[in-house]
Order: sequence, then structure tokens, then C-alpha cells
Amino acid sequence: MDSDINIDMSQFHEVFFEECAEGIEIMETGLLNLTDQSDSEVINTIFRAAHSIKGGGGTFGFAEVSDFTHGMETILDEMRNARLGVAPEVVQLLLTAVDCLREMVQCCKLGEPFNEEVISDLKSKMNECAQHAEQGAPKQDTVVSDSAAEDTSITTWHISFNPHENLFFTGNDPFRLIKELHTLGELNIDVNSERLPDFSEMDAQNCYLGWDMELRGNILEEQIDEVFAWVEGYCELEIRNAEDRRKEEYDRREQDRRADEPEARRRKGDKSVSLSQESTSIRVGIDKVDGLVNLVGELVITQSILSQVCIDLGLDQAERLSDSLAQLERNTRDLQEQTMSIRMLPVDFAFQRLPRIVHDLSRTLGKKIDLKFSGETTELDKTVLEKIGDPLMHLVRNAVDHGIEAPAQRIASGKSETGLINISAYHQGGNIIIEISDDGAGLNTEKILNKAIERGLVDSAEELTDAQVQNLIFSAGFSTAEQITDVSGRGVGMDVVKRNMTDLGGMVDVASRPGKGSKFTIRLPLTVAILEGQMVRVANQIFIIPLLSIIESIQISSEQINVVAGASELYHYRDEYISVVRMHELFDIQKQEDDEIRLLVVIDVGGRRLGLLVNDVVGQQQVVIKSLKKNFRDVPGVAGATVLGNGSVALIIDPQGIAQNYKSVEAS
Repeated sequence: MDSDINIDMSQFHEVFFEECAEGIEIMETGLLNLTDQSDSEVINTIFRAAHSIKGGGGTFGFAEVSDFTHGMETILDEMRNARLGVAPEVVQLLLTAVDCLREMVQCCKLGEPFNEEVISDLKSKMNECAQHAEQGAPKQDTVVSDSAAEDTSITTWHISFNPHENLFFTGNDPFRLIKELHTLGELNIDVNSERLPDFSEMDAQNCYLGWDMELRGNILEEQIDEVFAWVEGYCELEIRNAEDRRKEEYDRREQDRRADEPEARRRKGDKSVSLSQESTSIRVGIDKVDGLVNLVGELVITQSILSQVCIDLGLDQAERLSDSLAQLERNTRDLQEQTMSIRMLPVDFAFQRLPRIVHDLSRTLGKKIDLKFSGETTELDKTVLEKIGDPLMHLVRNAVDHGIEAPAQRIASGKSETGLINISAYHQGGNIIIEISDDGAGLNTEKILNKAIERGLVDSAEELTDAQVQNLIFSAGFSTAEQITDVSGRGVGMDVVKRNMTDLGGMVDVASRPGKGSKFTIRLPLTVAILEGQMVRVANQIFIIPLLSIIESIQISSEQINVVAGASELYHYRDEYISVVRMHELFDIQKQEDDEIRLLVVIDVGGRRLGLLVNDVVGQQQVVIKSLKKNFRDVPGVAGATVLGNGSVALIIDPQGIAQNYKSVEAS
């Protein structure tokens, strides 16, 4: 049998990169929570993540990644064996190494060259750190506690490894695994050829051999488990502690009784894995999920059209048909909800980067800050999740830099020297709310207003409420920083926040009190594929306005609208005047003679209220969003389109686009 079978490993690279990203997040989170008072399991968790990346790098041909991670693993091993203390400088070195490892994995993914200078420098520092730990290690005759002696004892492990015949098709090579075992300690190997068929029946692409091995050294069972993690489900594996004689004898006596239960694990130290083992999850390409979501969307539209056709034909009165349609509607909605849930992920995925940002910035700025989370398990659509990463990062950076005061300043103000940033997430109706609050200095409205006037964003004679002034920080290029630094001052952060929220059909606003702190509130739809909307009629056309943007609808008359400067129209709403947009004029729709403008739909656009004049409110409906950009072209003020139950197409309003388009109409 030719043991040198060529396997195309590239087909497994994407899975490796995903698992690397997960492992790096685990390492970074663990290191940020690591102190000299931490439980040893924290270090073990970080070590296991590093070891898995190291093993995967070696298996899939990324030797540089494996070699670099080995240096990190060595330091972590010294820490968990208490030969190296959990000092801040060591943790910072490992965090820097995590950043470098993340960059290396990204370079491997894109096929780009590494920054060899940075890698070499970090490897030297890690080697120096490990050598320092070894030099400071206790001598052999040093008296240690019973628990410590147990941790450093030599253990002999019996390993029975019998791969399934199709192992090579998974991209795994048993010899790589055996080589990895050899790095853990002294290894003796016996080949098991009981499954070897006659030469005429052999298939060169199948694996017929097994191995019985004895591994001796200061080795934990978890370390052996991690070596075989890549072949879980593609082999029969048994790991036994050879020094536990009584249990071994017991296992021999129980062998016949357990013949019908190959997956049972009757004692500590046994592990059996087979192809029939059930898995709780599978990896599915996002393109397949998107395709399924689109098909379910089409099904929802078809069901809506079918119901409308039956109503038009008067068949909705037929009891059996009516019941069947109601059942179809329930099943369709259930299928839709289940399908959409596939794309739902915990918001914690977006929170994972934030502790590191706070850690690094607080060190740079000399501040003390606690970061607390709540509602991390709240779920939302993967597309939404991916796009809120940058806004959250900018808001947290802003809170650390501008919001939280220096320790001395906080003490002088009667506060604790340690600032607090709270991030919470929760569902409200069909939306998700994310709040980022701090107990810092709050926003200086006078300074913001003066800067806005200086930049020509507002007129000096214009009277603005505190809320309107505070929302000026979301203007493009706006910044009150006196000088540009690496942290802030370029006026791009808050603009990014607003733009990303608008693109997702959401909004962001701010509330602040001087000396007490600020709170930014993000409101987002749970998914960008389905929208809760209000159907309104403009002349002979139907439009959908997102419910998230609507404040209220008011019945008015034409006499209540005031014309200003011969062009702009205003309506006295509550305690302020709001601009009025005539929808039929904005979209160039021919007004019908018998139509009367009766309703004003008041919407909120980034803290600014706007009134949309429509003929009538038709009803509320959940709609499937179809992109105009893909099928037609971008239309200002329109976010997309949907198919109604009668088969007609209705345009979905983009409130932000309406506001911008209205400004351009005013200017002309």
C-alpha cells in the first residue's frame, strides 16, 4: 500500500481558518481575564486553544503558524506549571502575540507574505521569557506540595488508534498525529494489521492499519485528546491510564459485557469515538443559508398572493378552503421563522473585540475602566451582526477617550477612580436595542454647538434643543478634539456609526447629562431580509414605511400646513415645527383629482423629525425585502421593493434617503 497518498488539503483550509479565529478569540478573552488570582483552568483553556491552532497549522501545512504558536504554548505551559508567574508584562506579551497570530492566519488565508521582522522579534521575546522561567524553576530536590507533585508525575498511557477506512478522504494523515504524540513524551508503537485485506482486494486510497501505542511522560489526557480532535468521528479511539491496574483489570472483565455498547465510557480515562457518534451541529456555507432564506421569502409571497386570489374570487367563504389557507399561512410563517433562526447568532460575537479595545486604550490613556456586559445571548441576524462591529468599536473608543475622565479628575469630582462602561442588548418588539452607557463627563453641548456653527453645520441664529445639539456629533467630519491623535480627532467615528445604522434600516441616538455620563442607544431590525412596515397610499401607488422609523400618524387638513420662504412647508408638531414632504411630488406621481391629503406620517431620522404627506394608511404588514440595486438601480429615498398579496410591487421607503433627497429639493 502506498502510504504517501496525495491529498488536496486546500479544501479543508477554510474550516481551519474558522477554527483558528475561534481559538484566537478564546485566547484573547482568557488573557484579558487572567490575573495572579485566576483559577488554573483559565490558563488551561488558553493553552488548549493555542495547542489546537498549533496542531492544525502542522496538519494543514502552515508550519510558520504552528512554529509561532509553539512559542506561546511554551510560555503558557510554564505558567500552568507555576514556573512562571502571571505578571502584567507576560500577559501583554501574549496579547501582542495573539495579535500577530491573527495577522499571520489572515495572511495565510489571503496568500500574502508575513511581517517577518515583527514575527522574529516576538519569537525572541517569547523565547527569552520562557528561558527566564526555566532558570527560575525550582531544583529537583525542592520540597513541593502533594498536589504539585501529582501534577509533575510521570504517567504512562495506552492508546489504541484504529482509523476508519475513509480517513484519507477527510484530509487527515495518521502519521502526522503520531508525530505530534511523539512531541509529548516517550512513544512506543505497535502496528495493528488485523484489518489488512488480501493484496487483490486493497484500495490504495483506504486506510487499513491501526496502531497500539504506549506514551510516557508528564502528560495530561486532555493533551492527547487534542491531538486526535481532528479525526473525531473518523476513528475508533481508546485512551487508557496504564498505571491504574485495578481499573484495567476491571475493564478486561467488563469487555464482553460492553461488546454491545462500544460508545459507553465506563471509567475516567476511556474515550471511544466512532463514525456513528451524533453531532450537535454542522458547518453550512452562508450562501446555502441565504439561498434557503430567499426561497422561503418567495414562498411567503406566493402564499400571500394565493390568499388574495381566493378573496378576489370569493372563495374565502368556502370553509374547507379557508381552513386550508389558514393552515398554509401558519406553516409558512413557522417555516419562515425557523429558517430565519438559522441566520441568528448571539450578539456576544460583536462584543468579543471590545474588552481588548478597552484594555489597550485604558493603558495608553492612563485610565482605569471596568467594562460590563448584559444580554450577550440576545440573538440577531448574521448580516446585522457583522455590520455593527465597527459602530460598537467607535462608540466604545469614544467612551474611553472622551467620556471617562482620568483617575485624578474623577476623584476630584467625587467619583470612583475607576470608570464604568455598560453595554446591554435586549429585544423590544421586532427590534434589538443595544445601549452603550458610561459614567463619565457627559457631552459638552456648548462646545458641540460652537464647533457646529464654526463648521457651518447650523446657523448661529437657529435655536436647537439639547437633544438636537447632541445629535450633531453624528455629522460627517465633526469632532471637538483640539488635536488629532492615534485615538481620536479625525471626525470619522460617529459618522461611521450613523451610516452603518442607516444602511441596516436602524437608527442611533444619544442622551447625555454633564458630569453624569452619556448613553448611546442603537435600534435595529432583527433581520434585514424581512421588514415590519406600514402600508400607505400615495395617489394610486402603495409604499411601505418601516415601523421602526414611525413616531405616529396624524389626521390633518391642508390649512394646518404653513409655507415658509415661498418653498418649504412646515407643520406645527407638538412644541416644534417639522418639515413636510409631499410624497407624490417627491416621487413625481400624478395626483388624482378626488384625492385629498388627509394624513401626516411623522418619522424620526437621526433625531430629526419629518412629516410625510400621504392619502391613506392601508395597513400593517410583514414584507420580504427585494433589492432594487441588484435587479434595477439605486433610487434615492427607496430602500427596496416587495411583492404584495395582489401581485403588485410596492416600494419600501428609506427614511434617511428621503431626508437627504428632501434637502436637495429644498436647495434647488
